[in-house]
Amino acid sequence: MNAKARFDMGLPQNLIATAVADALAEDLGLAGDITTNAVISRDTVASGVFAARKPGVIAGLDVAAAAFHHLDPSVEFKAFVADGDRVDAGTKIARVSGSARALLSAERVALNFLGRLSGIATLTRRYVDAVAGTRAQIVDTRKTTPGLRALEKYAVRAGGGMNHRIGLFDAVLIKDNHIAVAGGTGQAIGAARAHVGHMVKIEVEVDTLDQLAEALEHRIDAVLLDNMTPDQLAEAVRIVGGRAITEASGGVNLDTVRAIAEAGVDLISVGALTHSATVLDIGLDIEIGTMA
Repeated sequence: MNAKARFDMGLPQNLIATAVADALAEDLGLAGDITTNAVISRDTVASGVFAARKPGVIAGLDVAAAAFHHLDPSVEFKAFVADGDRVDAGTKIARVSGSARALLSAERVALNFLGRLSGIATLTRRYVDAVAGTRAQIVDTRKTTPGLRALEKYAVRAGGGMNHRIGLFDAVLIKDNHIAVAGGTGQAIGAARAHVGHMVKIEVEVDTLDQLAEALEHRIDAVLLDNMTPDQLAEAVRIVGGRAITEASGGVNLDTVRAIAEAGVDLISVGALTHSATVLDIGLDIEIGTMA
């Protein structure tokens, strides 16, 4: 499946609905938006335009729309761009129109989601661009905001990256602490292979080339090469010789990622995509009117 196809799969609507409902419940509390309800009459209508204040890559349009629809399903949300699109500062992203109360009460939740997810997509695209022309693909990690993992990993795909495992449930990743407790690399791999089904992938983390050689004595699907220099990574790729997927991790930033990619690894995992992305500055300017 290519990157475009993975991205086009989108987000399940139930995940969007849950995230939006939780965010609005947090913001509205038990009393609702006391400012808007006091100042704006029920029959007031409004429209507003989302616009980028900084250049970036957009992600989260459906989530922003869902914030308004949760309060009033009749609100109209029209996107002018698509998730995954690059935009310049000043680009109009979407127009929203309908009940002024719904627009004002959902505004911050919609902007929070849209800015956060677009920030992740924007940072991801910078990493993807940095390794262009190499075989390496940029992947995310589990270093996500609690409760928002599915949305944030979607934003990584919108930026052109790929997802690592979604959680602890969908793939085996044997790390150094697992090996220490299990009594050795072979013991940990053997126990994992006996426990999981044939469809579940097994990856092993190694810190040295000696550990890599030991891991390759067993049947594994991928190897995580942790905190290795580009020269060590190149040697590790040579040793693996195509017997497993190679993933580089640790010490990855925009200054180092190109050299890591040129070592020949298949994947580069970057925790910063989700834990350090800067929110993309997006504004919503609203105009108020009254229903006829």
